[in-house]
Amino acid sequence: MTMNRVRVWLIVFACWTLLALLFASQALVYYAYSGNKVTSWRVIVPALADWYLWAALTPAIAWLARRYPIVSRRWGRALLVHVPASIGFAVLKLGARVLFGHASPLLATMGLRNLILATLHINVITYWVIAGLAHAVDYYRKFQERERRASQLEARLAQAQLEVLRMQLHPHFLFNTLHAISALVRKDPDGAERTIAQLSDLLRLTLETLGHEKTTVKSEMEFIDRYLAIQQTRFGDRLIVRQRIDPEALDALVPSQILQPLVENAIHHGIAPRAAAGLLDIEVRRTDHHVALRVRDDGPGLPPGGIDTLTPGVGLTNTRARLNELYGTGDHLRISNHPDGGFVAEVFIPV
Repeated sequence: MTMNRVRVWLIVFACWTLLALLFASQALVYYAYSGNKVTSWRVIVPALADWYLWAALTPAIAWLARRYPIVSRRWGRALLVHVPASIGFAVLKLGARVLFGHASPLLATMGLRNLILATLHINVITYWVIAGLAHAVDYYRKFQERERRASQLEARLAQAQLEVLRMQLHPHFLFNTLHAISALVRKDPDGAERTIAQLSDLLRLTLETLGHEKTTVKSEMEFIDRYLAIQQTRFGDRLIVRQRIDPEALDALVPSQILQPLVENAIHHGIAPRAAAGLLDIEVRRTDHHVALRVRDDGPGLPPGGIDTLTPGVGLTNTRARLNELYGTGDHLRISNHPDGGFVAEVFIPV
């Protein structure tokens, strides 16, 4: 017997004891009011015997209640079982009570015939109360089980959606990197070879994070450094990278590869279209409530119509969807123009 089952039966035993003491106290009050002197134990012990007999019959009644639930479609069949069962259990309990009465002076009672005539109805009602409580407990357990399964299915669905979102990034990122390598093959073969080696390291890190939805800021920045090394080979002096990483944020958990699409977006829209050098500014800071990751470029920024006219690409759309899956719908991704020019994307991760 498990500890949980033992705890349940201890609670049942305590409830029956409390019920017996309640009825005994009522009898004691009546005797005291009527002027009849009676020893407390001569009232309490018979009351305990009466209700402990019902406690002993409870498992069988609960089994019948689960086996033939009245609220099911076959309620007629259930009534055909429970109506005679309620009378049978009542008579069985009263018969046992008479036997105990013959065994002990403290449990003396009237004969079975008189006891049935006097208390059969209340005992039948007691059966139905027990059966009703068994129904309630059974349905509560089923409700909890359904809630648990629904929660598990919801978690599995969310995990599957997150995996789909992550896997959408991999071909997109890989295609852009291969495109960069193809541009280097003829004009800079050494750079192309170096970029292929860097891509190999990057893919290795990507495979290592498969199945891990979150990683530390430190690991995320290691991934970004390798990604930027590839882009540095491609753009050379045209790409100026500045990083400001709060040391207290290095151990904080963030979604894996959350920065890469933001960095890629900044390079694609803010650096690549220009012949002049461009700035890519990456900042990570930690507060008491969240970790903020900010990626800024000094390119043209948002279109003249502002954010409402922006058509987000795969990177920003995917990032927002992942954040909503992980942390609920909210303002986790903010995009805007920087006061000094350029585009800013900020991600806020709850600590």
